[in-house]
Amino acid sequence: MFGYIHPERPHMFVKDEMLYKALYCGMCKSIREGSGQMARTALTYDMAFMSALVHNIKADDVVIKKRRCALHPLKRRYMALPDETSVLLGCINTVLAYYKLLDDRLDGDKKGLFAFLYRRGYKKTVKKHPQVARIIADQLAEQAELEKAGCAVIDAACEPTAAMMKKLSAYILGDKSDAHTEGLFYDLGKWIYLADALDDYDKDVNKNRYNVLFNAYGKPTKAEAVALNGEEINFIFNSLFADMREHLASVKFHFNHDLTDNIILLGIPAKTRSLVYGKCGEGKKELKYEQTQS
Repeated sequence: MFGYIHPERPHMFVKDEMLYKALYCGMCKSIREGSGQMARTALTYDMAFMSALVHNIKADDVVIKKRRCALHPLKRRYMALPDETSVLLGCINTVLAYYKLLDDRLDGDKKGLFAFLYRRGYKKTVKKHPQVARIIADQLAEQAELEKAGCAVIDAACEPTAAMMKKLSAYILGDKSDAHTEGLFYDLGKWIYLADALDDYDKDVNKNRYNVLFNAYGKPTKAEAVALNGEEINFIFNSLFADMREHLASVKFHFNHDLTDNIILLGIPAKTRSLVYGKCGEGKKELKYEQTQS
């Protein structure tokens, strides 16, 4: 994952803040259990969100206890104990991190040198969950082909990542998977790809690397692309948010879902505004996203 999924903290209940932190710490422990110590360095808050969402849909209640960790040895912290679901999510996180760094290495990014940190965890996942590794490898190969061809169609460029999330959700959720859960994960995958393209726009242009938004709009900076194509960009995201809300309303949750509602309905649109306009421009463009709050 890329670390773009966050809650909107001003609208967050205290209970959800505590659960969010406990799930984050729990994912760190789960990654260690499934993929080894080094793979823990790839943890992002995206996985805390995924843990909350998947456990709720699967009706797998988490067990939260006070435990110490290597980073905070003096004070015990609340954390969700590793279970089958969280360990599986940790394995998926490790494979995604491994492939991301391999891609960085091909692009000449120095971060790619750290791919070796996740090789062992990747091999463990291939052994435990070969279907997971196959889904990720196949969809990322399709993504690479589109990027190599210089695809300038935004929906087409997003498709492999969106399809990957949809297929992974079906594997993770098993008999709890349906059209709405798959649709929600598909939308999340599409949003993650677009968020990454927005975030890396200027860097990709400067380093002459593929970026679908640059290929689509042809502007040398993100600011110019947004200034001239802001309405289209808003339409793309607003349509995506509307689809997320529709699927979310039909997903069967088994526990309180205030945390995931906050992240999907408020946090993701807020992060989008920040990526499109920058923090200083959020207030000026609030009306453009008013339908995301409805």
